[in-house]
Amino acid sequence: MTKIPFVGLHAHSVAGSIFDALGYPQEHMDFAYENGMDALALTDHGNMNGLPHQVLHAKKMKEAGKEFKPIFGVEAYFLPSIEDWKQDYEDAKADKKRSKTLSKDVTATTVEDEDASKKAVRNILNRRRHLILLAQNQEGLNNLFSLISESFGPGNYYRYPRVDYRLLKKYSDGVIAASACLGGVYAGNYWENRENGDEAVLNAMRETTKQMVDIFGDRWYGELQWNNVPEQHILNKFIIKMHEEFDIGLISTSDSHYPNPTAWKDRELYKRLGWLGKSKPAYESSEIPDGVEEIGYELYPRNGNQMWDAYKKYSAECGVEYDDDLVLKSITNTHYIAHNRIANFLPDNSVQLPDFVIPAGETADSALEKFCIEGLRLKGLHTNTEYTERLRMELTVISDRGFSKYFLTMNEISKKANEVMLTGPGRGSAAGSLVAYALDITQVDPLKYGLQFSRFLRADATDYPDIDYDVADSMELKEMLISEWGEDKVAPISNWNTLQLKSLIKDISKFYGIEFREVNEVTSVMMTEAIGPAKKKHGIKTGVYTPTFEEVMEFSSTLQSFLQRYPEVKTHVETLYGQVRSCSRHAGGVVIGENLNQRMPLINSGGVRQTPWSEGQNVRHLEPMGFIKFDVLGLSTLKMIEGAIRHILVRHHNIPEPTFEDIQAFYNKNLHPDVIDFDDKEVYKNIFHAGKWAGVFQFTETGAQRFCQQVKPNNLIDLAAITSIYRPGPLGADVHLDFVEARENPQRLKFINQEHEDVTSETFGFLIFQEQIALLAHKLGEDISLDEGNMLRKVLTKKGTGKEAKVKNKLRAKFVKGCVNKGLRKTTGERLWDTFEYFSGYGFNKSHAVSYCIISYQCAWLLNYYQVEWLAAFLDKEPESRKEKAINVAKSFGLGIKGLDVNSSGRVWEISKDGSMLIQPLSSIKGLGDAAIDQIVKHRPFNQVEDFLFNDEIIYSKLNKKALDVLCRSGAMTALEDKRFTGGKHFWSAVCVDRPRKQKNLDENIEAYKPEGDFSDEEKISYQVELTGVFPFNRVMKEDLYKQLNDNHIPAIANYDPQLCQAVWFIPRNVISKKTKNGKPYWILEVIDDTNSLTKIRCWGIQEYDRIYVNRPYMAKLDYNDKWGFSTRSLRRNFRILA
Repeated sequence: MTKIPFVGLHAHSVAGSIFDALGYPQEHMDFAYENGMDALALTDHGNMNGLPHQVLHAKKMKEAGKEFKPIFGVEAYFLPSIEDWKQDYEDAKADKKRSKTLSKDVTATTVEDEDASKKAVRNILNRRRHLILLAQNQEGLNNLFSLISESFGPGNYYRYPRVDYRLLKKYSDGVIAASACLGGVYAGNYWENRENGDEAVLNAMRETTKQMVDIFGDRWYGELQWNNVPEQHILNKFIIKMHEEFDIGLISTSDSHYPNPTAWKDRELYKRLGWLGKSKPAYESSEIPDGVEEIGYELYPRNGNQMWDAYKKYSAECGVEYDDDLVLKSITNTHYIAHNRIANFLPDNSVQLPDFVIPAGETADSALEKFCIEGLRLKGLHTNTEYTERLRMELTVISDRGFSKYFLTMNEISKKANEVMLTGPGRGSAAGSLVAYALDITQVDPLKYGLQFSRFLRADATDYPDIDYDVADSMELKEMLISEWGEDKVAPISNWNTLQLKSLIKDISKFYGIEFREVNEVTSVMMTEAIGPAKKKHGIKTGVYTPTFEEVMEFSSTLQSFLQRYPEVKTHVETLYGQVRSCSRHAGGVVIGENLNQRMPLINSGGVRQTPWSEGQNVRHLEPMGFIKFDVLGLSTLKMIEGAIRHILVRHHNIPEPTFEDIQAFYNKNLHPDVIDFDDKEVYKNIFHAGKWAGVFQFTETGAQRFCQQVKPNNLIDLAAITSIYRPGPLGADVHLDFVEARENPQRLKFINQEHEDVTSETFGFLIFQEQIALLAHKLGEDISLDEGNMLRKVLTKKGTGKEAKVKNKLRAKFVKGCVNKGLRKTTGERLWDTFEYFSGYGFNKSHAVSYCIISYQCAWLLNYYQVEWLAAFLDKEPESRKEKAINVAKSFGLGIKGLDVNSSGRVWEISKDGSMLIQPLSSIKGLGDAAIDQIVKHRPFNQVEDFLFNDEIIYSKLNKKALDVLCRSGAMTALEDKRFTGGKHFWSAVCVDRPRKQKNLDENIEAYKPEGDFSDEEKISYQVELTGVFPFNRVMKEDLYKQLNDNHIPAIANYDPQLCQAVWFIPRNVISKKTKNGKPYWILEVIDDTNSLTKIRCWGIQEYDRIYVNRPYMAKLDYNDKWGFSTRSLRRNFRILA
């Protein structure tokens, strides 16, 4: 145990000092405790991103009987005057030459440049000084939150968040401050004045001291550090002089950057990884030091004795003498500050929800009740006792749990969304809430489909509600909420991306000079090698599975061999895996509350204010701090439905420019779950039975489609069962086969009793939904409530003697006893419980399944009744990577595809007047902006090229030469070619390359470029792919050949099945010549098929006579293995050109 009392008041972690510090706060805290300390501050660069790590780990340590005090702080970036800095920033933006040096990279993951902060920086735009700030209490913590939020604001942030004297004075209460390191405020005085002599340095430091003492009083400390940097000791002497002149306190700090003494090398490598792809600082060598002595200091959480030893060692090495008593007091001062000047507290984590959602004169409870009763009245359900009693029960639970304000907030989000876009019928367990249905947050009547509120929110639970809300455009909605409610009330949630195995192996290997090919051979197969054994370990037979880091390390033999050859790589990978790499935004998560900038230290990433803490599957840091996440998630299928309705209104309702109100009115009349006929046999027969799947939500995979056709669904619950079963767990247990058999032979079904039949008859005796287990436990068990029944979902898989296992055993006894009391044998009850345990790993959320199958049915209904309108919307929303396949799907419905044409193509896929053709949109052309499209659509038709080139109404600054070029090469202007032109290339040169400004110029160009003729077939294909992203499949693969391949069951290469396929077809797009290590030639063919996805084929043993013709269809018999993918040993024997 340390004898000299000491607490580290200056420490960094990977949570907030990215690519500068290593290890999460809990690792630093654990080592500090083991090293004899009882407290540690966290002071990351410019932020408090690591604070939840501190809070949660401090609680965990306390539960384990370890008394350890977390101290909350920040190492802020300081300038004396933000106003001076802003003026210089504005001047730089106005100066064309200087403005080019301004970085466009505005991100929350600022990589600290030690050299830039530890010298005199002449460019004020990069200048900043470090300043340690520590919260003494909750008031001080709130002030730090406000200070950091403001430092990331638009007035203070450029590359770094900044504070100045004005902000420090505004937020100084409850805050202790210290002068930091060689990049600190006193150091800045030294670097900027040392060439003018000691007195100039001292005068600058005196001015700084006066200002800081004026703001902080005796809470201002000079900070001494101990290393072998000569300038550090010069600075220490100057700081001691300030202590002597102004009687300011002194502290010594370790400025720790990694969690233990052995981690220094990993930190050095991690720092260098941060500069990959960027301009590396001049001071930073690519070589990793052989020993820590080369660096000159150690930056781990030292204890008091180690601090003393560092002082004695480095002062002796640098030949500088100090007053031992003064230094000793600076070390022990830290312990006094930590325990006598800083309160022992954890941050306020009371639930933070907005007040503005509560109407004046109401409480949250009363307002919610009024809104819900009115919602039931509008639905005609307010006199139905079953509904009113259910509503009363839900409102009671919500009120008792303190979540009325949560539902009011969700209600306001829903109202805003429904003003401008379609929203989903429901998602997740929230669809089981009648309150959500009454408020129109969801569109699914939970009583109609037997959905349980307790699956969503249990009266006896402690977790927060979680409503996932699907919308057509989540970005638009979030921007609208921020705009209307304010940045201080709405903040998108951050995602902290981490270093992953594949990229780590590649990057680390670069530093050790390992050949790329050797590395690539490992990274290309390691995941595939691990999938099989990992799935077997978990009993998964089918479906997609991504092995974990640990499983790849355990099961990939290629990776194991590589790491045995390079053990240093293994050490770094194991340490650096999971360290922070960058900051992004959650797909749909936002926090909504009052004065968020005062309740958390908001950061800035990509110009957007967002939370410093994350909330998701792997990290839960917002809820423990009192912030509830609202998930607003974009669902592209809703956009497709909007697009289809827009086409329907134009073609069938004579509304040429439908508004969203028009779209919503059609939806509410025809597609809303309260009005659509879910028992329409035509929809099931024509779509789900016949296998017509174009854009049908949840039925895009071949396996799901095949299973659906086997089941032949006739109602919504059938669809919900199909999508619930078609998942890796149930498929691995062959539940899909048993379900089909049971459905085909219902007479064989045997139910234990009436309750069992009531609950499981809709799924043919199977426990498909989690709610079925809860309901059966409730109906058959002795005094098992629905809340307890829903608790089973979490405890059924627990074994051993833990808390949850004890709860499970207690419920089991109650269940079996209840079965006996209801006339069943004890063994029957025990067998049924065993069935619960078996299906608990496979059961799915019925609320979610029903909600999402409503969307599937809406898609099918549109496809059945408005086929061409749906297919146009489908093509419009399919991503580029799947566009060619989508076009082929549209063709399979008998529709023609009209190519690009300036006279008929619009902003989206349009429909020809007779409904037989879909017209490719101008927006699909890369490099053609919205402004150019507006000019074309506004001023067409164009009867000849002169109408296009010399139109007085067209603004040609918007329809410029670049736009003409892509329009021409993509084929959109082909209709304007006439007999004056000898071909497309002639037209392109005369009209676009040498852009004529008047008729005379055009006539001269026509004559001059006449010899150029037409583009070659290869050029036409290349331009179409380059400019639209779509391979002109129909130009290369004739319909009769395509049909012949399908009739003979010869699959495209993307659909290759090693157990079934003898041959595959494909179209080569590129031939890359290579040589083996022995100098023998081989080729890599890049090929595509009707899925438009790129596949590589390695061709070994290339001979002089071998030829491959790109953009021609081929059939081939290929070899395949997980390491190399597709390959062949002989082109002549195995390849056949088809056209």
